[in-house]
Amino acid sequence: MLLWSESIANVFKRLLETAIMALLLFSLSLGLSGAWWNGSSTPKRESSMPPGNAITDPKSLLRYALPVKNQEIRRIQNSLEDISEQVRGRRWGPMQADLRRASLLLTTRESDLLESIPEAQIPQGQDLIATIQAEIDSLKEAVEAENRARILQEQKQVLEKVGDLEELMVQDFPFEVPSEYDNLPQLKGRATVEVVTSKGPVTILVDGYSAPVTAGNFVDLVQRGFYDGLPFVRSEDKYVLQAGDPPGPEVGFIDPDTGEYRNIPLEILVRGEEEPIYGITLEDLGLYREQPILPFSAYGTVALARPEEDPDGGSSQFFFFLFKAELTPAGLNLLDGRYTVFGYAIEGQEVLGQIKKGDKIESAKVIEGAENLVLPQV
Repeated sequence: MLLWSESIANVFKRLLETAIMALLLFSLSLGLSGAWWNGSSTPKRESSMPPGNAITDPKSLLRYALPVKNQEIRRIQNSLEDISEQVRGRRWGPMQADLRRASLLLTTRESDLLESIPEAQIPQGQDLIATIQAEIDSLKEAVEAENRARILQEQKQVLEKVGDLEELMVQDFPFEVPSEYDNLPQLKGRATVEVVTSKGPVTILVDGYSAPVTAGNFVDLVQRGFYDGLPFVRSEDKYVLQAGDPPGPEVGFIDPDTGEYRNIPLEILVRGEEEPIYGITLEDLGLYREQPILPFSAYGTVALARPEEDPDGGSSQFFFFLFKAELTPAGLNLLDGRYTVFGYAIEGQEVLGQIKKGDKIESAKVIEGAENLVLPQV
């Protein structure tokens, strides 16, 4: 996405050619088993994402991206997330069925839910379960009244509590980052970053569970004040908004300790896998059917920019993806697997549409989760 010399038109042409080839290969591969990129025998886990339409809500994507293996909380979440689709079609009966299912699971599977929570946090988990149950009851009343605005508001509140419960279930970082990246900052968890622009503030939730090296690089640069005062260097309506190019001849971050350009590898965590793929696109691996845990399906997706020809050439430049369904439909996005998504804008998305080339990042700071940043040992 960091295209120093390549035009957007050329990129779309190349992506279209890739898509045609992918469809041809897909037709030949129906019925065959999925490919492994490195011969690993690591067992796959069940996909945490439900079937159906692609998810475009960033907070929903982030909930599903949590490394949670408790199937009961995922069933509860699925039932509650499903209401967003049901309410658009005024499907009151299916909504009531979803709520009954979620309520029953909370009542009958409480011990299974608490099994995934550390003993010291079980009282907090019990309180959250009670709160979720009470909010489901309130949501039932909104559905019975067929009040769409209230349904969406109540759904948002209860899902935030579900997300809090899921976060209690994440006890340890779920995998080991390859030792070759020990010289780079890593985010072993999540962090919230507030980016104040000349058009207003935008809040980003950065996900180190899915892209620890890329997320760690971004959070480290925020902590250094690297982005403060930098302009947006690209603003393409309904497509992309890019920043992070430092003044002078350099196009990325030069580490003052080493005097060297900090290269960040392409890092893609695929659904059903335990660890990210590094240094190669899904396209080049022939994994055309695989879907990243963090896809380009939400307005305000945040990803690392890089030279088109170098998967490991990213550094400081990043971009917001300004999702437009007609050009880049969710679930069929040709950027997935080609660039590392490391978070989503969760507040201030409306500001992104107002920013133009030349507008500035006035400041960027970590407002939560700074303790999850692990710096290299010198």
